[in-house]
Amino acid sequence: MRVILAGICALVLTVGLARFAYTPLLPIMRSQAGLSHVAGGWLATINYAGYMTGALIAASVSDLRFKYLFYRFGLVVAVISTAAMGLTDDTVLWGVLRYLSGVSSTAGLLLASGLVLNWLIRNGHRPELGLHFIGLGLGVAVSGVAVAAMVEWLRWDQQWLGLGLLGAVLFVPAWRWLPPPVVTQADGRALPASMVAPPATRWTGLLMATYFCAGFGYVISATFIVAILEKLPLLAGRGGWVWVLVGATATPSGFIWDRVARAVGQIPALLIAYALQTVSILLPVVSDDPLLNLLGAALFGGTFVGIVSLTLTLTGRHYPDAPAKAMARMTLSYGVAQIAAPAMAGYIAAATGSYRGALAMAAAFMIAGMVLLELLRRTDTMPEAPAGH
Repeated sequence: MRVILAGICALVLTVGLARFAYTPLLPIMRSQAGLSHVAGGWLATINYAGYMTGALIAASVSDLRFKYLFYRFGLVVAVISTAAMGLTDDTVLWGVLRYLSGVSSTAGLLLASGLVLNWLIRNGHRPELGLHFIGLGLGVAVSGVAVAAMVEWLRWDQQWLGLGLLGAVLFVPAWRWLPPPVVTQADGRALPASMVAPPATRWTGLLMATYFCAGFGYVISATFIVAILEKLPLLAGRGGWVWVLVGATATPSGFIWDRVARAVGQIPALLIAYALQTVSILLPVVSDDPLLNLLGAALFGGTFVGIVSLTLTLTGRHYPDAPAKAMARMTLSYGVAQIAAPAMAGYIAAATGSYRGALAMAAAFMIAGMVLLELLRRTDTMPEAPAGH
């Protein structure tokens, strides 16, 4: 349980606080620190560029000892880059700090998951990461609760410092309770090849294109959903609680989508998740009703983790001999969209005075992703396997 808790704390620190606390703080920084629409979009883009840098480093190195050191480096950077956001109002320095926090998020999302899985296998436990990834939704919820609790009595800069202090508390178990990996001669030994032939290039290309569309739709909502809902009179000043709602629905969603995939198959489950996320994106476009917008936030939280989990599971099932490399390619596709989309959304918001145009663009990408998924379903010749087989 200590090892699992270390991984959860690492996710809450590096993803929930260092990466995602920016979402509920964005409207506060716009009103109190003079952050513009365009600069807000660019800071999000720079953060995702940092994440992609960390992901590429993690994917290119196989040495477990280096990954463990990089994990610990990421924990330190997460705390410092979060707290330091409150020590300056210089946009360039904010950009540097958001880039570093993006690099640090690799520690929780990629490195901690690999290290926890390695420890579980070494110690005879089931190689499952469902509990670990609770930290993803929990991190979103924690960042929302923290901002909502501080917004009434602390300014934007003091809130960043408060988040850094909370990060320092999470840092302790994340640092102390995840032991270094045991490296033996057997780690270099090739695993027996499976009997599964890799899929056609067309199949892989379609899945990468589909995942790119998902990344585009996801990141616009993830970055701007609080700023959008804050504009509604009944939700003004309550943006942090909207983010809590997103995290609360995201926390159990990985387990739920696994069940859906068992019942209907992975690609049909993905089609359902894409459709629901498209609805979540369009609700703020077509309605100013607070309840419908909150429903959209809940749907978004309940789908984005599922889309990531189902896509990577589908990838691993088709590439059983080299799942990590295949998943890295998918992560790159998803990440390229996350780098491009926020800056584009910021320019659209600045030109039109609202986020509706950016959301409509995100929904169009999700619909394109559904078309590609249907093509993928018709291309896929591998029979569906029940989860766990």
